[in-house]
Order: sequence, then structure tokens, then C-alpha cells
Amino acid sequence: MSANLINITNNNPTNRKLWMAAIKPPMYSVAMMPIWVGTAVAFTETKIFNVAVFFTFLAAAILILAWENLSNDVFDSETGIDKNKHHSLVNLTGNKLLIFLLGNLFLCLGLFGILAIAWWQHDPTVIGLILVCCVLGYLYQGPPFRLGYQGLGEILCFFAFGPLAVSAAYYSQTQTWSILNLAASVIVGIATTLILYCSHFHQVEDDLAAGKRSPIVRLGTQRGAQVLHWFTGSIYVLTVLFVVWGIFPVWTLLSWVSLPFAIKLCRHVQENHYQPEKVSNCKFIAVAVHFWCCLLFGAGFMV
Repeated sequence: MSANLINITNNNPTNRKLWMAAIKPPMYSVAMMPIWVGTAVAFTETKIFNVAVFFTFLAAAILILAWENLSNDVFDSETGIDKNKHHSLVNLTGNKLLIFLLGNLFLCLGLFGILAIAWWQHDPTVIGLILVCCVLGYLYQGPPFRLGYQGLGEILCFFAFGPLAVSAAYYSQTQTWSILNLAASVIVGIATTLILYCSHFHQVEDDLAAGKRSPIVRLGTQRGAQVLHWFTGSIYVLTVLFVVWGIFPVWTLLSWVSLPFAIKLCRHVQENHYQPEKVSNCKFIAVAVHFWCCLLFGAGFMV
């Protein structure tokens, strides 16, 4: 174990690349964007922006997502689905217990941050919402449920990172509820779920071998690529419709600046859906779609 851990600091470019893939730095925008958008909607409606709450929530969300990523590696190691995943933290360290304990430490630290917000507000609502998110995260990956193996991961992801997380961020600023915020959470939820959906294209064989019925396993890669066009396009169509209906401010159309990334994603998957080596990076293009779309979408509420 110690030899593997020391390797993170060596000068082997391949090894460093594996560790960076295992840690997944770009993926942490998934934790940040619901907090950003919920806070932005709160500001546009109430002109309230509690800086301490915002940054505490942001740090807590990152820690909780770290728990989910680490525990996902642990639970997947038990089913054998990650046997060919060289950048799994369990495979890199050779110590499943260490990764499990580290993940739970991150979870406790993250929940402590959310508890601090609830204590400041003398209101347990935020911690309740985040606990529900954590439960959904466990249902997705943890035994005996493993709902992600039944193809239900995208549904859980939508609600956890969309309506629940965005509402928690909004409530942390205002201690109220909002229809506008709920509408905004739909955009964030779809953009986040897009990343999970794209993560399945390159691992169909491993998923089948482990009995995982992901949406791409069920649909096939070609039909999955066609669905991706509609799935991605819905983000932009819904934003326009909500602006036309007078629900979103017109500045939220700034999110359309991310459209070139969305087009790149759809074209890349359409051309390479049947080639795991070439399509494996599509989830990172989806991360770019998510990051720029949600960042500019939230900015549209702040203008």
C-alpha cells in the first residue's frame, strides 16, 4: 500500500495522469454549480447574499461529493466492474478500507459544514435536504440497493443535484422557497445528469459483465447517441421557453454561450459511440457543457 501511495509524488507522467483521473478535479464543478445557481436566484429575488453561508456550503458540497466519488470506487470494487479501471483509487492504493474511511471522513466534514449553516439559522431544513441528497447518493451506489446498476442513476442524479441541492442552496440564503428557484433547478439537474449519462458510453462491456443495466446498455450506443442530442438540446430549449414565459430573466440566455461545447459533445459521441477508447473523454466535454452553462446561467440571475 505505502509503495502505491508514494507513487503519487513521483515523476512518472503516466502515474500522475492516473492519479489525476482518479481524483477527478474537473468533476467538482458538479458540487459547486447547484450552490452557485441557488444562491444567484436567491440574490435576484431578495438581494440577499450571505458570503459566509455561500462559501461554507460550497466547501461542504465539495467534501460530500468527494465522499460519493470515493465510496463509489469502494462499492464498485466489490462488484468487479472496476477491474479494468486503472484510475480507480481502490486499484491505485490497493487498500479499500483506507478509501472507505477517507470517504466517510469527507462526508462527516461536509455534513459538519451544513450543520453549521443550520445552527446559524436555527433551522434544520438545509441539513434535512442535504441528508436526502446523501441518501440518494447511497441508493445509487451502495449495497444492497445499487440502483445505478438498474439504470436509475440518472433519475437519482437529477433530483439530488437539481431540485434538492439547488433548493437547499436557495434556502440557506433566504429560509424560504421559490417557484423560480425550482424552475432553475431543472436546468441544473439536466446539465448535471448529462455528465453521468455520458460516462457510460465507453464502459458498456464492463457494465454488461457486472450486470449493470445503464441507460447506454439498455439503449445501445447508437440509440444512446441519438438520445444525447435531445437530452442536451433540452437544456437550451427549456431556458428559452422559461425566458419567453417570463419566468427567467433574459440574461439567463447567457448560458447559450456554452452551446459550442454542447455541439462538440453531440458530434463527438455520434462519431465515436462504438469506440470506447475514443468516446471515453466525452464525459469531460459534458463537464465543460455543465460548467459554462450553469456558471453563465447563474450569472444571468445576478446581472
